[in-house]
Amino acid sequence: MKQDNIRFAKLLLLVNGAVPPALVSWDAWHHTLGANPQNFAILTTGMMTMIFLVLTMAITPMRKILGWNWLIQFRRLLGLYAFFYGCVHFSLFFSLDRSFSISSTLAEMLKRKYLIVGSTGLLVMLPLALTSTNSMIKRLGGKRWRALHRLAYAAAIAGVLHYYMQVKADVRQPLVFAAVLAMLLGYRLLNYWRQFRAAPAPIVKPKVGG
Repeated sequence: MKQDNIRFAKLLLLVNGAVPPALVSWDAWHHTLGANPQNFAILTTGMMTMIFLVLTMAITPMRKILGWNWLIQFRRLLGLYAFFYGCVHFSLFFSLDRSFSISSTLAEMLKRKYLIVGSTGLLVMLPLALTSTNSMIKRLGGKRWRALHRLAYAAAIAGVLHYYMQVKADVRQPLVFAAVLAMLLGYRLLNYWRQFRAAPAPIVKPKVGG
């Protein structure tokens, strides 16, 4: 893909990624979010967090399978949107549901374990967002940076568990996310296994002398 087309595609992604909160804000302003607007806003931002997390992790498999190397240029923006929506998701819970009360939030987290799982996933995403710049990649080095950013899978697993534990009846949607995540993890594990099988065996030098 040409560089001009990539820049335009990034702009489209940037604009479209901001559409959901704009729509939610518009509906909230006009009081059309339904019977429980707070819950709707919290659930919507949580869903968007999961969608962007999965899309971020799908970039590498799609790039390797399809040969579309230009896809790698969208991973950073997708990851930052995942972190953004995760922060908004927690902020809405903290403000609308807990009225900015730290003690009430901690008490609720101790009572509902899925909140601890979700918060852990968000904390895991923090170093990923902080090290997403080119300068941080150079400072850490490519190998360490890639190792650190494998934490995205831990964040996604925490997100799926959080979603599944939070749902009381219909668990189809969290199971769909779990299935997609399992396929992405399976692809990465299969790729590691192939690399391990293809790696040359270490050469053992015979000992000299007695």
